[in-house]
Amino acid sequence: MNALDKLYFDNRFARLAEHFHTRLKPTAVPKPYLVSVNPEAAGLIGLDPAEMSKPEFVEAFAGNRPLPGSDPLAALYSGHQFGHYVSQLGDGRAILLGETINANGERWEIQLKGAGKTPYSRGGDGRAVLRSSIREYLCSEAMHGLGIPTTRALCLVGTDMPVYREEDETGALVTRLSPSFIRFGSFEVFFYRNQHEQLKTLADFTIEHYFPDYSGKADAHTQWLKDVVERTARLMAQWQAVGFCHGVMNTDNMSILGLTLDYGPFGFMESFDPGYICNHSDEAGRYAYDQQPDIGAWNCTCLAQALTPLIGVDAAKSAVEIYPDAFTHHYVELMAAKLGLQPEQDVVDILIRLLNVLAQNKMDYTFFFRQLCEFDMSEGALNSPLRDSFLDRESFDAWAKDYAALLRRQGHPQNERQTKMKAVNPKYILRNYLVELAIRKAADEKDYGEVNTLLSLLQRPFDEQPEFSDYAKEPPDWAQKIEVSCSS
Repeated sequence: MNALDKLYFDNRFARLAEHFHTRLKPTAVPKPYLVSVNPEAAGLIGLDPAEMSKPEFVEAFAGNRPLPGSDPLAALYSGHQFGHYVSQLGDGRAILLGETINANGERWEIQLKGAGKTPYSRGGDGRAVLRSSIREYLCSEAMHGLGIPTTRALCLVGTDMPVYREEDETGALVTRLSPSFIRFGSFEVFFYRNQHEQLKTLADFTIEHYFPDYSGKADAHTQWLKDVVERTARLMAQWQAVGFCHGVMNTDNMSILGLTLDYGPFGFMESFDPGYICNHSDEAGRYAYDQQPDIGAWNCTCLAQALTPLIGVDAAKSAVEIYPDAFTHHYVELMAAKLGLQPEQDVVDILIRLLNVLAQNKMDYTFFFRQLCEFDMSEGALNSPLRDSFLDRESFDAWAKDYAALLRRQGHPQNERQTKMKAVNPKYILRNYLVELAIRKAADEKDYGEVNTLLSLLQRPFDEQPEFSDYAKEPPDWAQKIEVSCSS
């Protein structure tokens, strides 16, 4: 493990020409302080845990103290926002410090979000508030705990410097880690500018460093695009299976590596509603829960179009055409596992019926599937108290009868099935009311205990953790009034 000033940097993206980024340092903040630190993420960059308690650690990840070997920059990109192309976006409040290599040869880029103005801030202040920073910090680690590809979070630093949104709020910076922060919009900007040389340079860079299996092949760009489409389809299936809504699936928020990127107005499904909209700003419901798979495909089409100067229209179309089958395959596989079944056509039928019953009865999505792990498939079993949580118990009974028969036909031993189901149906998710309580304590009292409790809890969401059972309960009535938007 390394000391902070001994982290090994090899900044490959920074070595690209100025077309791709702007070099600049973070803007210092006054009197920064540590809100939370994630030892698990520190291990990814080979950082000695003892370093996290030093004042230099806070100064470094507040952007006040340069790390030796780092090469800070803000990246250029564009993207489609709510279906409309925006010609220049870029890192408007994030600054990439550099790329580290740990003892195992693994590479992790370190990025500060909320680090001050950049050339891409578009009139913004380049800052982040404690409220949204806590949400991103916790959710990226919650998603990792659920086994869903995501950026990671190293630490959360606060500053009493006011940041104005709808009112003055506490400022903060979250340190994000990722193998790469390249996104779909990184390629779109050069396509729409008709800068095909830069487009090819970035594509070749991406393939060489992140998709080396295709490097040097005649159809490398096409095979790489198909890989990205496949990864995106798999990610969308994972989101749907766990009931996660991103909220702002713009192409500039889509990772080229198939990671969950840029946590804003996200939400985990509570009362099951296929049309659930987690983003209060999304009045048309473009990014509703049931729209996410199609938006994933639409975003892949945007990327494919951006790559047509390299691969042609026909190859671009053929790459995107693999998306529907890939998504369906991964989604059915994941949902079958949640039901304790092997994928087959009868599973698709039983799943569709179940989702209709859950929607009609407004069942809590996560709570239901965790309770389903205890389902008794014996003939005549009533399966209370799960049954008693349904308003329309007859609809549950009809479904449960056929579900039990399917379980018996597939022949899974009951205890073995229940254990496997608990390994894929989380007991704990980052419910909006839980993070809201943590935010209130942090903002009003400078009490960060709840942030750290949630961080620890959500890193093991499938474990029983009986001491935290209250965190698995359905949300209280007041939680229905929580709204998150693009400013969150």
